[in-house]
Amino acid sequence: MKMTFRWYGSDDDPIPLQYIRQIPGVTGIMGAMDRFPAGQVWPQDDIAAYVDEVHAAGLECEVIESVNVHEDIKLGRDTRDTYIANYCRTLENLAPHGVKVVVYNFMPVFDWLRTDLAHVNPDGSTCLYYDEAKLAGMTPQDMVAATLENSQFSLPGWEPERLAQLDEVMEAYSTIDVEAMREHYAYFLRGVVPTAERVGIRLAVHPDDPAWPLFGLPRVCHSMADLDAIVEMVDSPANSLCVCTGSLGSDPANDVPAILTRFGDKGRVAAAHCRNVRHLGHRHFQEAAHLSADGSLDMYAIMRAIHDHAPDAYIRPDHGRMIWGETGRPGYPLYDRALGITYLNGLWEAIDKATR
Repeated sequence: MKMTFRWYGSDDDPIPLQYIRQIPGVTGIMGAMDRFPAGQVWPQDDIAAYVDEVHAAGLECEVIESVNVHEDIKLGRDTRDTYIANYCRTLENLAPHGVKVVVYNFMPVFDWLRTDLAHVNPDGSTCLYYDEAKLAGMTPQDMVAATLENSQFSLPGWEPERLAQLDEVMEAYSTIDVEAMREHYAYFLRGVVPTAERVGIRLAVHPDDPAWPLFGLPRVCHSMADLDAIVEMVDSPANSLCVCTGSLGSDPANDVPAILTRFGDKGRVAAAHCRNVRHLGHRHFQEAAHLSADGSLDMYAIMRAIHDHAPDAYIRPDHGRMIWGETGRPGYPLYDRALGITYLNGLWEAIDKATR
């Protein structure tokens, strides 16, 4: 296991690498370079500058999280081969700089969705929050406007250029069902996995967040059965998973430790985002502190499953609360994620010593 921390780069992240280096147990970052639009080839010089800066701070940069899949690939349009070729060129450009895992997703339009970016908790902290009842009567356009208005920072998966053609894209998806979406996904994997294998990169898909359909869009990555279908599309370690415990765990029907066990035993868990959520009702939850007792997920069982079945996975905490007066990008504070790392590392050490 390698413990990491997501970092957006010195131009777009209020948290300096020096602070990340000071968190006990952190060996590297999961890098995000959101300035490149989906479908664009990442230039070697930009990659080198980013990775060199991370290395200069005494940290590793072996995981990149933001090589986004162009919407034309998901829609199965004629232009998809061009964008798949560009994706392959980006993988070829990343590999020489020591990148071993690329986390991506295949969610249509929205990478993730919350109805409140700063829900106030009784203790005065704030957190990400979702209540499907609040979406009643809202259009996707309404949701996008409300979300972008409530954050002064760019949000991963909510880049303005990706949403500029929202009306057109939503209309295009009206003719795409789940089966067609899976076919488009398999086409993408068949196009990129051979390159990933050749350059030594594992692709790791992030599940749908939250773990159910939104606005009638065909989402295909939010259950054990979905994950089974994905790993069977192309039988290769380069076609692996990033198990986000909070995304999958937003649906109480998902047994997250069982998912980690099943796919860890298959050698298909490359990375994990470890966080807790508290279930409040049907499709209604809030992000919680990482401590098991603060949410609805058994973080001990989750870490035990990783330890026993996917011990080589890259791990990072995820979606912390804003505490102690901190302000920043919603879901990505310093203090609460650092606390989460300390807790996760404590669980890992206890599990490791108890199982020797």
